[in-house]
Amino acid sequence: MADMDSEIRSAEQNTNAGLDELMSSRVALFKTRKYDWDALKFQADYDPAYRRAQMRYVGTGGTGVAKDVNTVPAGSFTFSTMVIPAGNIGPSHLHIDVEEIFFVLRGKMKVICEKDGESWETVLGERDLISVPPGVYRTEVNIGEEDALMCVMLGSPKPITPTYPPDSPLAKLKR
Repeated sequence: MADMDSEIRSAEQNTNAGLDELMSSRVALFKTRKYDWDALKFQADYDPAYRRAQMRYVGTGGTGVAKDVNTVPAGSFTFSTMVIPAGNIGPSHLHIDVEEIFFVLRGKMKVICEKDGESWETVLGERDLISVPPGVYRTEVNIGEEDALMCVMLGSPKPITPTYPPDSPLAKLKR
């Protein structure tokens, strides 16, 4: 009930603030963003094939970035774009609490999903989407010849930081 009360107070404050102030705080212009190549740097330090960049728009996503004041506050989900250089990999990881959506804007991505010893894969191209449910490991591989650009959306304003398969060397790394 306390969460509901705070949501109601927050909505009332936003209404009292005026539409201009409310809506201005909910705009994230491309020209004010920059790619964060350090959000997942600990992975790239382990293996350069894991190098990729996040550009945050709504909330901070699931990369473990604690704070970014240059985003629209997350209410129900996070939204960012991700650049994955040609040949690079988003290593296998698992979100236990949220659905994750990948929408390919540019490039060609192979997505491999695994659960309970089963494996499944697909190839996504421009304007293709996959929704990966919680509890399913996912790996994204740029199999194209250009940098891939994807929209990434997580179904929570503050998703739990993802975990890696127990046999993955990334599971042992400190962020």
